Amino acid sequence: MQTNFTAGQLADPHVATSEKILRKCVHCGFCTATCPTYVTLGNELDSPRGRIYLIKDMLENGRPADAEVVTHIDRCLSCLSCVTTCPSGVDYMHLVDHARMHIEETYRRPFWNRLARSVLAAVLPHPGRFRLALRAAHLGRPFAGLLKRFKPLEPFGAMLDLAPRSLPKAADSAGPGTHPAAGPRRGRVAILSGCAQPVLKPEINGATIRLLTRLGVEVVAPAGEVCCGSLVHHMGREAEALEAARRNVDVWLGEAEKSGLDAIIVTASGCGTTIKDYGFMLRLDPAYAEKAARVSALARDITEYLATLDLPQKEAKGLTVAYHSACSMQHGQKITMLPKTLLKKAGFAVRDPAEGHLCCGSAGTYNILQPEISGKLKARKVKNIEATKPDLIATGNIGCITQIATGTAIPILHTVELLDWAYGGERPAALPAQDTKMPA
Repeated sequence: MQTNFTAGQLADPHVATSEKILRKCVHCGFCTATCPTYVTLGNELDSPRGRIYLIKDMLENGRPADAEVVTHIDRCLSCLSCVTTCPSGVDYMHLVDHARMHIEETYRRPFWNRLARSVLAAVLPHPGRFRLALRAAHLGRPFAGLLKRFKPLEPFGAMLDLAPRSLPKAADSAGPGTHPAAGPRRGRVAILSGCAQPVLKPEINGATIRLLTRLGVEVVAPAGEVCCGSLVHHMGREAEALEAARRNVDVWLGEAEKSGLDAIIVTASGCGTTIKDYGFMLRLDPAYAEKAARVSALARDITEYLATLDLPQKEAKGLTVAYHSACSMQHGQKITMLPKTLLKKAGFAVRDPAEGHLCCGSAGTYNILQPEISGKLKARKVKNIEATKPDLIATGNIGCITQIATGTAIPILHTVELLDWAYGGERPAALPAQDTKMPA
């Protein structure tokens, strides 16, 4: 794609990076076939190619974002399916990140939209606030239908719909601390505690810690860690995202320098994609660029790390698992086969639902801010999953678990919960009660 930026514009490192990305686009349109919003809406401007044209025009002309640009950028899920599809290597992820920053800096959103986004940014990254908000949600739940009838208030209705009817107790493993290896130590890792996940499903990190320690890996949850920053990052609130990244870089490198770390384990793939991008996000910060790159290099999805431990083959268990590959896992981190290989080795029969490349519609806060499109994507995803006739669903991202669980009665678990069970742990509570332990 030909670009026409001035030398003055290219002096801005963000613009310079975006210009290089734009130049790689050859207008082929391959991305449209795999873009969830284009497949759903059929509007060229709701495809990656269409959004690229809008972003190019906005940045080249030095214009503030307008309502049309904002509408179509907001509809992007950042699922990154287009990045997987693109034959030219267009780095759409960082281009749309820059567009969101530009929107945040130059566009004043309508009041109710600003309020919804501010509430999400103020609550979700903070486990304590998030827990309190969910406890209070039952008071507003009777009004969810009424809120959804008025477009400006629809996100608040969506929040109430997604809130669980009950909350699990906070896990002992949720706080800072060290979990020693059982027997001789084979490794030492830090685990991302997370923000939404320990509130909604504390059993995920609990299963991770139990499994790793049984395998001889010491697990530390360092004090001072905060949200990875992905939520505010995808809202264009870059200063907040970078501050979160800096805090985590300091915490994890401090732990690595004190006692050594083989990896930083992430059990929410959306967080993993962001942490692995810290090196890029902080590339312009001379005090953190190198340190952030070191942290990104240490980040591992739990399935990536487990694959290095040579887990034994287990006998078939007679359970069929539909594996839902989260977008941030398959497109963001390029992890596709490892989770399925581990599940098969653990004795599960694994099935791939049709259209596995398409997003379930969760995408961080997308199911709140774009509930109509999200609902259509969820229905499509659930239909494809249920068509495989599985006993249960496995995935590697809390957002997908929350989203899909509202559309099907089939139990959905994190991959690591099944692996923990298969290799000596307790049967996940989400499954129908049978034996307390997986048979050998």
